[in-house]
Amino acid sequence: MSVAKVTEISSSSTVSFEDAIKQGIARASRTLHGIQGAWIKEQKIVCAGGDITEYRVDMKVTFVLKD
Repeated sequence: MSVAKVTEISSSSTVSFEDAIKQGIARASRTLHGIQGAWIKEQKIVCAGGDITEYRVDMKVTFVLKD
């Protein structure tokens, strides 16, 4: 039997939403082991002068707890 935990994280990128997700998962995997997936809860952008300057995502990351 396995037990999973869900934790919420936020990450950002100046490139794209996809890059923000990849960076967030990469960083989380340095601390959380056994990541099984993530749910993208929210996407936001930061604008300046009519241009997008930052992409932000809030996600729920699911990982399996060790025995």
